[in-house]
Amino acid sequence: MTATLPAYNRQVRLAARPIGRPGPDCWQMTDAPMPEPVAGGVLVQTLMLSLDPAMRGWMNEGRSYIEPVGIGEVMRAGGVGRVVASSNPAFPVGEHVSGGLGVQQYAAFDEAGARRAGLVRIDPSLAPLPKWLNALGMPGMTAYFGLLEVGQPKEGETVVVSGAAGAVGQTVGQIAKIRGCRVVGIAGGAAKCDFVVGELGFDACIDYKAGSVRDGLKQHCPKGVDVYFDNVGGEILDTVLTRINRKARIVICGAISQYNNTGPVTGPSNYLSLLVNRARMEGMVVFDYADRYPEAVREIARWMAEGRFKSREDVVEGIDTFPEALLRLFDGKNFGKLVLKVAE
Repeated sequence: MTATLPAYNRQVRLAARPIGRPGPDCWQMTDAPMPEPVAGGVLVQTLMLSLDPAMRGWMNEGRSYIEPVGIGEVMRAGGVGRVVASSNPAFPVGEHVSGGLGVQQYAAFDEAGARRAGLVRIDPSLAPLPKWLNALGMPGMTAYFGLLEVGQPKEGETVVVSGAAGAVGQTVGQIAKIRGCRVVGIAGGAAKCDFVVGELGFDACIDYKAGSVRDGLKQHCPKGVDVYFDNVGGEILDTVLTRINRKARIVICGAISQYNNTGPVTGPSNYLSLLVNRARMEGMVVFDYADRYPEAVREIARWMAEGRFKSREDVVEGIDTFPEALLRLFDGKNFGKLVLKVAE
């Protein structure tokens, strides 16, 4: 069964590798012919796309945890969509799916391609679609496994998370509270700090735009920091390292403050605090836990149903707005998980 499809598929392709902030010259908007469904394949209409800081790293050439997006290729992005044509019994027409759809209106997969894209069926009755790109999507999986597997928080410990109002940060803090920890966020602006304390239940939030992070940590973490979940890197990471306890765990998830640097990445000058405190700093990549995503989805969905967990999404509309929308991440203009709505 095949739905009536348009003749062309709007796509955003990587035209050039950025130096610093990705400008308009980095993108090519194309109208490609609609892909033909293949035997055993599936055609998905993109409904919403996840805009993530990691996308900036995927644009760079060089060795990383994942191959860079090639020049001329559709920009990589996770998304949710609806199956509109299928000869694959695992993905019936009309079902909703999530996976690596790319920044395009329609994504076609053969059987092997669907596996590579991590295409899975999702249930919109369990949670609205934007939640599947936030707490039940890659940011939620990042927070869940990064905190619980790498950070290993214990009841009564103090957990600090930077980017606390963002997609990953808001989930990290709530999981830490559920596990019985004291949670202190770091965010930019009074509105974001009010949100993570008043809505998400953090114990405190340090507004890095309004004052000294060092002073905020002294005030709100009088017993020091046991787990630091780092989403920003740079000066804030360096500052938190001065407050860590013995056997502290630092989870390196992201470094958004460094992604658009035109020079070398700034590393922590206070790294000897790891030695003095016998502490551990470890990077995490969410794809390493792909086979365990259903475990995290079940638990976070249960917390949602019990009213113990909230999430906030910042939705921008229109595939052609992608270049400008992506920059909201690096300007701190998004409030919650940034989602690009492509179609109804």
